[in-house]
Amino acid sequence: MVAPSVWVLADDRAGNVNQALGVAEALGLPYEVKDIRYTRFAALPNIVRGASTLGLTDDSIKGLTAPWPEVVIGAGRRVAPVARWIKRQAGGRAFLVQVMRPAGLTPGAVGEFNLIAVPRHDKVDDILPTVLRITGAPHRVTPERLGREAETWRDRFDGYPRPFIGVLVGGATKNRPFTTDMARDLAGKLRGLQTETGGTLLITTSRRTPAHVVDVLERELPPPTWLYKVGSPGENPYFGLLSLSDALVVTGDSVSMCSEACGTQGPVFIWAPQGFAAPKHERLHQELYRLGYAKPLTGGFIDWTHPPLNAARDIALAVRENLGLEGR
Repeated sequence: MVAPSVWVLADDRAGNVNQALGVAEALGLPYEVKDIRYTRFAALPNIVRGASTLGLTDDSIKGLTAPWPEVVIGAGRRVAPVARWIKRQAGGRAFLVQVMRPAGLTPGAVGEFNLIAVPRHDKVDDILPTVLRITGAPHRVTPERLGREAETWRDRFDGYPRPFIGVLVGGATKNRPFTTDMARDLAGKLRGLQTETGGTLLITTSRRTPAHVVDVLERELPPPTWLYKVGSPGENPYFGLLSLSDALVVTGDSVSMCSEACGTQGPVFIWAPQGFAAPKHERLHQELYRLGYAKPLTGGFIDWTHPPLNAARDIALAVRENLGLEGR
């Protein structure tokens, strides 16, 4: 039996693309990435764009041609009209997988999606037969990838004392600043972990990390500390830190970073002081605490293990069941 053909719709939102790719990789079938680039009309509401290529560049449209896929995977609002258009070109036979609720659609349009994976922290009220509730965001962190990344990065940290405490630093979000005082609070708690464990802080920032936060971390964290600033020369060590760290600290402003950190099996501490995280992020934190994937960074070091969080695998299993691919 020939495996179903799979398309991944990859637009300019890196976080959304990684979620879709995580599902495709977990599905275990050959897939093709379709680059989706937008014009200004992509800002129109989905109810206006309908099932169409309205809002796509000419090059993007040219890349969407027969033979049509049997499975389409997309994430985020703006790819939803494209997925619906592809399904119509395929005579209704394409199985549409949507990560996150495709906002701005009528109930009938939403019903065209065969599976919609909705994070529980998003609090979507309407229950449809096609909705799969997930914890966190799908990602590409797997034991196999962590093993490869560990081999790549292990020599870079020779000579640093263990345990390694990986620190994933995000930034401000809408109406939620990352203040200097907050940065000092984070630095103080990291110093406490460093002193208690005798280990090394391995830190990476993100594109959203304010310069004043980086300044505080550089100034207030003593050796042994290893800090990578995004945009600096060299390869980003993000996955290396996930693979080699004995424990992880993650700032609570990013659903993706929290989910990826929990894709490992060691201790995960979420730093989210009052006023820092949006309500939906706080709901995710509480869910992760309740399920044993993480604990709040409030004081001393606690060692524990947990199964890796992998929403991409859960979605892929549901797709395979729907397509009758169990055991293949």
